[in-house]
Amino acid sequence: MLHISDNTKPDQSLARFKTIQTLTNKKHYKILNKIIIGISILGFGLLFLPWTQNISGTGAVTTLKPNQRPQSIQSVISGRIEKWYVQEGDFVKKGDTILYISEIKEDYMDPNLVSNTKNQVDAKKQAVQSYESKVASLSNQLRAIESEKKLKLEQAQNKIKQARLKIKSDSIDLIAVNTQLKIANTQYNRSLQLNKEGLKPMTDVEEKRLKLQDAEAKIINQENKLLSSKNDFINSKVEINRIIAEYSEKVAKSESDQFTAKSSQYDASAQVNKLENQYANYSIRNNMYYIRAAQSGYINRALQSGIGETIKEGTAIATIMPSAYDIAVETYVNPVDLPLIRKGEKVRVWFDGWPTIVFSGWPNASYGTFGGKIVAVENFISDNGKYRILIAPDPNEPKWPAQLSIGSGAQTLALLDTVPMWFEIWRTLNGFPPNYYKKDAKPTKEKK
Repeated sequence: MLHISDNTKPDQSLARFKTIQTLTNKKHYKILNKIIIGISILGFGLLFLPWTQNISGTGAVTTLKPNQRPQSIQSVISGRIEKWYVQEGDFVKKGDTILYISEIKEDYMDPNLVSNTKNQVDAKKQAVQSYESKVASLSNQLRAIESEKKLKLEQAQNKIKQARLKIKSDSIDLIAVNTQLKIANTQYNRSLQLNKEGLKPMTDVEEKRLKLQDAEAKIINQENKLLSSKNDFINSKVEINRIIAEYSEKVAKSESDQFTAKSSQYDASAQVNKLENQYANYSIRNNMYYIRAAQSGYINRALQSGIGETIKEGTAIATIMPSAYDIAVETYVNPVDLPLIRKGEKVRVWFDGWPTIVFSGWPNASYGTFGGKIVAVENFISDNGKYRILIAPDPNEPKWPAQLSIGSGAQTLALLDTVPMWFEIWRTLNGFPPNYYKKDAKPTKEKK
């Protein structure tokens, strides 16, 4: 190295300072140095200790089932408050009367409304029975008409048969008369010839002429009888058509009356059903004047007060807290932590008012916490920007305090993976979420 200049490099070590020389020489400063070195080594070792990742949340004590939570007693109908049977803080059983209200609608103010409606129902039922009797009478009348029609048709058929036989008899008689006419004409001609020859007297010829004229007259009379028999036959056929038309009209009229009676019967039956519906509604409405407790519990607060105050349908009258309920905790977690929450996972819970020492990351060293299990995870974000989680007591852990009241505060800690402490510090400083994935256990090979 070339020595061009006489300037030397200044001493840059800490030993050139007087304070450092003092620390090095004094004994108690040497002990302090050892303590600092020991604390540094201890802090470095703590970085490799196991740390349990967790998700914390804040919530309140509630009930597991919706029907076990504080509820409001509502009025199904509108009315006017007449009398209170309970006061705030009273214990009521299911079915106990809470309040009595009176009617304010003019359609239901009649004190005999139910009995009058019952009388209307009975009257309509009697009308239905009357129509049923009328329908039955018309059915009997139809059967009588059909029977009479059948007999009349048989009578007309017999007349047709008689007319047909009369025609046949008159036709035979006409043939016989024609034969007699021929015989009489032959006898007359023979007598006339014999008279001309002088063998027969004139009186015999005149006698034969009279017989011939009598035979001609019988032919005319017999033809009239035959025509009369044919007319009777035609009249018998016409009578059958008249009978069919007459009784068809009677049947049509009876059937029309029957259908009218049935229509009136069905209309009366419909009115009976409507009146029975009204009667049932009025009877049920009378029972609604007494507002009763839907379940056993304690009256927390009366929401309506004065006597004479009118209320509408669905108006809340008082709040009741069920006496029997399954306790649970509802807590809220951030959206970034929701994918880590699973139904059935274990959760540590501590309540306001109970002495608690919690070491986040070392659950085994905590004191005063209780075990819980996730039973429901809400899939829609709440108004506070977080997701609601419902936690029930873990049956494998000690029971939760019996003195807990609904609505008291609670804090939760959901346990996740176990990682080194340095990893947790690094994750927190970088704003990374806890581990999303868990390593699956390797499947064991089956023995052959």
